[in-house]
Amino acid sequence: MSEEARKGKEEFSFKCPACKNGMITISKTIYDLPDKDKMLIIKFECNQCNFSKNDIIPLTTNFEPGILSLKVTCEDDLNSKIYRSPVGKLEIPELELIVEPGPSADFFYTNVEGILDRFEQAVHIYNNSLEENDSQKDEIEQVLNDIEKAKAGKLNF
Repeated sequence: MSEEARKGKEEFSFKCPACKNGMITISKTIYDLPDKDKMLIIKFECNQCNFSKNDIIPLTTNFEPGILSLKVTCEDDLNSKIYRSPVGKLEIPELELIVEPGPSADFFYTNVEGILDRFEQAVHIYNNSLEENDSQKDEIEQVLNDIEKAKAGKLNF
């Protein structure tokens, strides 16, 4: 992050409630985006148990509510930035993947590859919750293979 992009970084620490041994460091950074929007990035991180939580709060935005679409046709498109508000729906129909808004949804700012990583992690968690002989296992393996192809830039979506 360039010095121009970072402003007003502050840090605070307190004892980690998860492991009771480490210290949680809270860092707050105001980040200037290339489109002149500003966001507050808050990061919680324990130096012992690796607890980590990020939160992003938009301070300004030039986006109007509506539907935004992106067609990924090459590996460079995976670097396209994605901003999702807690009330936004995110969908990749070609992979049958959807994130619906919910009461505990967060803002996040990432790129297409980061979105694919999030989907991959969620599918792995779901897959691990199934019994070994579950009929959905083959379908889930295909979804994971498709996500890998998409992350490698070998699947248009």
